[in-house]
Amino acid sequence: MTAPHRALIVIDAQQEYFDGLLPIQYPARDESIARIQTAIDTAQQTGTPVVLVQHELPAEAPVFASGSATWQNHPEVAAHENGAAKRISKQFSSIFADTELEAWLREQGIDTITLVGYMTNNCVIASAAAAEPLGFAVEVLSDATGAIDLSNDAGTAAARQVHETLMALLHSNWAAVTDTATWTTALRTGAPLTKSDLITSAAQGRSTR
Repeated sequence: MTAPHRALIVIDAQQEYFDGLLPIQYPARDESIARIQTAIDTAQQTGTPVVLVQHELPAEAPVFASGSATWQNHPEVAAHENGAAKRISKQFSSIFADTELEAWLREQGIDTITLVGYMTNNCVIASAAAAEPLGFAVEVLSDATGAIDLSNDAGTAAARQVHETLMALLHSNWAAVTDTATWTTALRTGAPLTKSDLITSAAQGRSTR
């Protein structure tokens, strides 16, 4: 297999998920932001382009209000803003929706995107799914992403349940899911990461019942 040409995409690592209305619950946000920092450092050391994405809504919005304190990137990520290869502002869950990211990735010859950031249950899964018809391979770092507790008319799910379920779902079709340590080794060696598939995942699922 040929070595992947990767870009690290940091999705919405913003203060909204730390000090705002959407605090990340699992994995622990202080731990996940540290893993995001590690991923950025490794990418920069290996010459891998880093793309910083920020969700941005009108100033009157309750979350991600443009220019607000919680719209800002977390300080660990903000420190890399000037050195980022690309910065993207988005208004939808997918990093590709109404942004110039796809065109930029193609200009750079990128064939594989590594997703870190927030939230697992919204922008990460939406972006991974959106990448499929565009032909980009996707990697997701399970310890550098995070989810929130959810409860609504359809049911209730704890953040850990949400996160772990979606990691298994992603790995079954849309993305190679791994941890930051494994990814950094793959990045330094140029090795591709493999995902499962629906047939294999279904067979293994049946065998655990």
